[in-house]
Amino acid sequence: MDFARFMNDVLSFAQNQPVIIVIILALVFLYFLYRKPKLFFGLLVLGALLVGIFYLITSISGPAKEQKKKLIHEEKQADTAR
Repeated sequence: MDFARFMNDVLSFAQNQPVIIVIILALVFLYFLYRKPKLFFGLLVLGALLVGIFYLITSISGPAKEQKKKLIHEEKQADTAR
């Protein structure tokens, strides 16, 4: 089996079964909380940091995306006016 097909199967499963993925992740985190609390809190902080970075990127890219649409629209109007 090639790598592309394997990744395609994994992504397909993840898209079709999100509840199972969440349950598995919750069980893994509960295991780490019980067995290795230091690792659990480290993963929790890392996850919160990654979520914060993702939020920052999406909040910054939103206005830039609108600006790009506006510029493209103005450029199309200028081309049709010629």
